[in-house]
Amino acid sequence: MSQISAEAYQKTLARIAADPRMATGNISAPPSAARLSMGLLGLGAAGLAVTVVGAVVMGPQHAMASYLMAVGTVLAMSLGALILVMCFHMVNAGWCSTVRRQFENLASLAPVALILLLPVVLLDMFVTKGKVWEWMAPGAESDPLIAAKAGYFHPVFFLARSAAYLVLWGFLSARLRALSTEQDRTGDRSLSNRARFMSAWGLPLTALSTAFAGFDFFMSVQPHFFSTMWGVYIFAGGAVACMAVMVITFSALRFVGRLNGLVTPEHFHDLGKLLFAFTCFWAYIAFSQYFLIWYSNIPEETFWMLQRTTGAWRGAGILLAVGHFIIPFFFLLPRTVKRNPAFASAGAAWILFMHVVDYAWIVRPILHHGGHAPTPASWWVDIAAVLGVWGVFFGLFVTRLASGPLTPLKDPKLPEAMSHKNYV
Repeated sequence: MSQISAEAYQKTLARIAADPRMATGNISAPPSAARLSMGLLGLGAAGLAVTVVGAVVMGPQHAMASYLMAVGTVLAMSLGALILVMCFHMVNAGWCSTVRRQFENLASLAPVALILLLPVVLLDMFVTKGKVWEWMAPGAESDPLIAAKAGYFHPVFFLARSAAYLVLWGFLSARLRALSTEQDRTGDRSLSNRARFMSAWGLPLTALSTAFAGFDFFMSVQPHFFSTMWGVYIFAGGAVACMAVMVITFSALRFVGRLNGLVTPEHFHDLGKLLFAFTCFWAYIAFSQYFLIWYSNIPEETFWMLQRTTGAWRGAGILLAVGHFIIPFFFLLPRTVKRNPAFASAGAAWILFMHVVDYAWIVRPILHHGGHAPTPASWWVDIAAVLGVWGVFFGLFVTRLASGPLTPLKDPKLPEAMSHKNYV
């Protein structure tokens, strides 16, 4: 599209605008979106209130760990969306033009997810002092391993890194979405090149910041543990969760009569292939991390994995292997499943559930040193935290979704996306 003359390009834009599929009723959110957003925000407020009650009943450590687990799930999926948006720009993908706007909307909530996380970080740093992050406890520096990392875990440096993540993710996600929406208004095809240039330097920075945020907020809850594959593990889980959210989002929009002819079985096929691919990628990284820890047999690594693969958490480890890989692998493998919105959404919903289990498996064992089992009587705090955080997060996502067109209006690659067809 960049090779054609300006006059021919304007004719192409006029032809796209006149296409019945681009009618306002097909590319705008239904009125029920506002009610759904308010309902989700109300659910979120109630869930967070119950989580606060859990801090009183079950103790602050439990409630804070449950909250960290819940925020981790949405932070990972929003960062996965941000990375995928930049990947779409970098490879100049055409098929995804009609679906990219919702990836941009999800990515724009990455700074919101981090803002949701920071209060519990500040609370543990200055009030509860190490209930969740062991290195924040008074006297922790007497531990030789923690003392060796004291420079990295200095509170000022830690908060400075958190601020840097917030600025970087906020700038990239807001700017990429702004370029896309500006193109809706002006039709300036050079904006696509600007988004591609921004993605070229933004992608490696986001990848590095995602890895270091994973170290800071999740690996460091047990600072004796370290894994060189941790950053990739966090990205893999976020990418598969992001794809699951997108499959459910477009299935819901199609169900209410939106994006007809713009998001077709061909697009669901590609979304399903990406969901399947990232499921396999997550399993590959998870097994590789386990295998390297098992093979090297270093105490600073093995204790973390032993805590999660033996005793009370052994069942959760098995559930992750079966539920996060084996079940979705065989379910998503058939072509017919990936092309069917209802079937694909069922698989995506299951994967989101396993995404929550994954973060529970990462965070919650810190409450059960010595292998003591989490009792069913304590699960209500975890459920409340997930409902609270997810309610707020997805309430804002629906608000963002309804704030403008559901798809780009004048993207140069729209003709390719609107006629997209899979041949395999």
